Amino acid sequence: MTDLPSLRETLDAHGLLAKKSFGQHFLLDLNVTRKIVRLAGPFEGRAVIEVGPGPGGLTRALLESDAGKVVLVEKDPRFLPLLAELDDRSGRLVVVEGDALKVREAALVEGPAHVVSNLPYNVGTALLIKWLTGPWTPHALTLMFQKEVAERIVAGPGDDAYGRLAVIAQAVCEARLVMHLPAAAFTPPPKVASAVVHLVPRADRPDPETLKRLERVTAAAFGQRRKMLRSSLKTLGGAALCEAAGIAPDDRAEVVDLAGFLRLATAVGQGR
Repeated sequence: MTDLPSLRETLDAHGLLAKKSFGQHFLLDLNVTRKIVRLAGPFEGRAVIEVGPGPGGLTRALLESDAGKVVLVEKDPRFLPLLAELDDRSGRLVVVEGDALKVREAALVEGPAHVVSNLPYNVGTALLIKWLTGPWTPHALTLMFQKEVAERIVAGPGDDAYGRLAVIAQAVCEARLVMHLPAAAFTPPPKVASAVVHLVPRADRPDPETLKRLERVTAAAFGQRRKMLRSSLKTLGGAALCEAAGIAPDDRAEVVDLAGFLRLATAVGQGR
């Protein structure tokens, strides 16, 4: 990696600029990308999937690490030649042209794998929900989001950012905000700051059916978050559902913790 031209030189040589339609903001400082990879690891030879590598700043840091296979999923064909330049022909780097929302991760890697990505802003939340609730379970996720989204993932009851995303993410994973980045760290600079979240799947994560019910409960509860739960959950059982779950019907969604929402999901499953 040390023999390669800088990322900015590479972009200039190929005449490439970020595409707003793809939500692209490039991280060109290798000191920053190396720090993200250190926060994500150690990988101990496990595979890593990176979504939206762009010019390959994070990819270079991953290839310097103890990761095994590094699989890149890139939707923008303009970057495929740049990424090909990182391939040492050992078979360790695999570049897949495609939409990360549609790819099957289990077909890309065998065994436990990490996901480490500076996610495109316009699909970051959708990708996270896919990895949290889909059939494929990553070994760990280290993901960069807009700061506002990152705060929504790690928020707790009573926080302004607490909502459906926090409950779903924390039901499935232990989630920590591990790094802040100012807008100036990116090219071009976005209008907002960014942050990195590290998520590790829980051993006691809900089964798929409970998770589906949790999605229904949180959608109803936070869809009308200013209403009391007796009203916002009316179609699911209202006050009777709350009482079955040991939740005060006059509470609002923003004060109910993860355990409370899991009890509500269980009560829905029992037909109450």
